[in-house]
Amino acid sequence: MLRSTALDEALQALGAVLAARGQTASLVLVGGGALVLLGLADRSTKDLDVVARVDAGQLREAEPFSPALVEAIADVALALDLASDWLNPGPASLLRLGLPPGFQERAHHRDYGALQIWLADRIDQIHLKLYAAADHWPDRSRHLRDLEGLSPSPAELRAAARWCQSHAPSQGFREMLLVPVLRHLGVEVDHG
Repeated sequence: MLRSTALDEALQALGAVLAARGQTASLVLVGGGALVLLGLADRSTKDLDVVARVDAGQLREAEPFSPALVEAIADVALALDLASDWLNPGPASLLRLGLPPGFQERAHHRDYGALQIWLADRIDQIHLKLYAAADHWPDRSRHLRDLEGLSPSPAELRAAARWCQSHAPSQGFREMLLVPVLRHLGVEVDHG
């Protein structure tokens, strides 16, 4: 499991490996690892989740990673004794579904030389974590714990719920998953 300093060290190493090979990468991170890097969560994580890559200022599909990036990730994993998927495009499908409006403008930039990283902002993490918490309900998952740790306001949760429903518009998702999570968080939602 990785903590903030280990995540930062891994990203620095990846930037150095890419630079040594004349390669670059620009990636957008979400999830627990991004929360840890921003100091919004104090916990360990097993990986960093890439939702997109940045190409000419635009968010693009992250999956599949380029062969050069795959090789550099594997070399860093070997050198630092990390899991082979310590950096992965697991949540890349979210880009196809649509990220919250204003996501890219709010993202926080970090420079690791040949590796440029953007970290999802707190408000965007609230949207994504609510979606994930509802998707895993009634399990009290790490997504729910992360969401609770962000201390979202009722207004932030209602906005996030509207975005979630744009991705999963079924009545079943709303009534059986999303509404119970919101109630657990102390937010009542209008029916309809």
